[in-house]
Amino acid sequence: MKKKFLLLILLSSVLISTKAEVTLPKLISNGMILQRDQKVKLWGWASPGEEIRIEFNGQTLKTTCTESQRWEATLAPMKAGGPYQMTISGKNTIVLKDILLGDVWLCSGQSNMEFLLSKSKELYKTEVANSTNSQIREFSVKSTSSYAIRKDVLDGSWKSANPQNVLGFSAVGYFFALELYQKYKVPIGIIHSSFAGSPAEAWMSDEALQSYPHYLKKAAPYKEEAYAKSVLAKDKKTNDDWFAEMNKNDKGLKDRSPIWSKSDVDISDWKTLKVPGVWEDQGLEVDGVVWLRKQVNVAADMLSKPVFLELGLIDDIDSTYVNGKFIGTKNNRYLVRRYEIPQGLLKVGENTIVVRVVDKEGKGGIIAGKQYRLINDDKEIDLTGDWWYKVGHTMPAMPVNTFLRLDYLPGIQYYSKLQPIAHYTIKGAAWYQGEANTGKPEEYKTLLPAMIKDWRTLWGQGDFPFLVVQLANYMVPSTEPQDGGWPRLREAQQFVANTIPNVGLALAIDIGETNDIHPLNKKDVGYRLALSAFKVAYKDKNAEDPVTQFDKMSIDGNKIIVSFKNLNKGLQAKNGELKQFAVAGADKKFCWAKAIIKSGKVEVWSDKVAQPVAVRYAWANNPEGSNLYNLNGLPVAPFRSDNW
Repeated sequence: MKKKFLLLILLSSVLISTKAEVTLPKLISNGMILQRDQKVKLWGWASPGEEIRIEFNGQTLKTTCTESQRWEATLAPMKAGGPYQMTISGKNTIVLKDILLGDVWLCSGQSNMEFLLSKSKELYKTEVANSTNSQIREFSVKSTSSYAIRKDVLDGSWKSANPQNVLGFSAVGYFFALELYQKYKVPIGIIHSSFAGSPAEAWMSDEALQSYPHYLKKAAPYKEEAYAKSVLAKDKKTNDDWFAEMNKNDKGLKDRSPIWSKSDVDISDWKTLKVPGVWEDQGLEVDGVVWLRKQVNVAADMLSKPVFLELGLIDDIDSTYVNGKFIGTKNNRYLVRRYEIPQGLLKVGENTIVVRVVDKEGKGGIIAGKQYRLINDDKEIDLTGDWWYKVGHTMPAMPVNTFLRLDYLPGIQYYSKLQPIAHYTIKGAAWYQGEANTGKPEEYKTLLPAMIKDWRTLWGQGDFPFLVVQLANYMVPSTEPQDGGWPRLREAQQFVANTIPNVGLALAIDIGETNDIHPLNKKDVGYRLALSAFKVAYKDKNAEDPVTQFDKMSIDGNKIIVSFKNLNKGLQAKNGELKQFAVAGADKKFCWAKAIIKSGKVEVWSDKVAQPVAVRYAWANNPEGSNLYNLNGLPVAPFRSDNW
């Protein structure tokens, strides 16, 4: 009994000691960048009533932990500089090192903000090689999606820019930070908290969603964690059963071994498909698994350096082999396939490339618009053209549209990846999102302002700067004037920037890609975000508003005369005659039009419209060739004069 009593006392003292430990959120850690010239909030946890002492850069703060085991303290504004050391003491002492004071930006949105620099490293080899700069740092927020209230994110740490670390940075976030650093020469910290595919409503609190009851209703059942897990488990079983049946019946596999990947396979009954190209467009209506195959002759002089296989985008899942050896796989259509071929695998003469493509639903195959080749530093072999193919097994389409996408539910990213970091003082936010809301562009005109207000309320820093990236051009260009969700969503983004205080816009209408919703060019996006920041956030007296946009129109006979705001130094037609202008008469039928720049305005007309009443420019999902720019080299924003 005495031993048990002593053990109980010992356990109690351990528990009390553990409870007494001062702990910090992951954001408040070594290498952090704190916001200059503003009050900086610090927080953490300890025992109720525990006295906390903070020493930093000549300031000493004292506070007491509340009954909820949480403490807060606020540092007075400080100038940019560092590195500094911070000491936080309670019943234990924490020393944080290498702290800088500069500007901190929250970078958020969906996959184009989440897009890591590693995905476009071939485009930015020089930039990556020259990226070493301890004054630029990123904290990437890691957290699972759920409605559970949490006091901290799951993981994350501050990392300085260098050729290794920067590959894991948000590409847009890094180039944005780089521009700001080069302009102001102060430390720039990026807090990167985004989630691929997430709609704007996923980043809003329940309070902000009160005006959108359909979203609250949608989320309500899944706030019961047990129910959400049961639905996810059911969907996983459907997915697993589908793959199990496919793999069991795939004629290209034998005991799960890929027998059709071998070089000596008899292909006398195989047929041909064009690569790139989805197979449904070539008469092959298949969901399931299709094997693609190509013979390639490689010269000896190509084998002296590392060789990469580039196959663009594949819908949906690939397993890729060279001479019977597996070299790589990606699990969705939005990931570029670029695989390094192991040294010694390629041989002089004939080589075999085999790609096992799994298509779960919709169209399948190798998507056009990228590179399809074997390549090293000096040489390349084109892989476009005819490939042999054979169907391994046909499956019914997987019912992916019925699956629960927990990560996309209203409010869930707010509680998972935003609320836990919201006390950290910031300069402003950059937002690259909208693709997931193109089905409801009119709603976005009120939804985005509600989200911005929600974030500003959460941070309690007033109307902090909020920068919006307008959607890039995407999808197959239309041969006729087009309307749709993408141009109207861009209009909503511009409307928000024009009507909500301290909101800026960065255009991307000319740097998208027809077949890739994730364009590789993220450097220009970062640059244009920085231009917006110079004006909106830094109130730079020498900064011009980077967004030249429609102001008004007048009619002169059969012509429409368009005037612009923020004209800057003037207008130019880049690469020839102006394109992507359309006019309509009272019948609301738009026809392609001719346009010329005259005295800082644009005159637009069409021989098919004798009495025009409305004009549109770059008004399409992908207004390819739109080439009205200002003399600063920036595109003019897409517009329409009508409200039809």
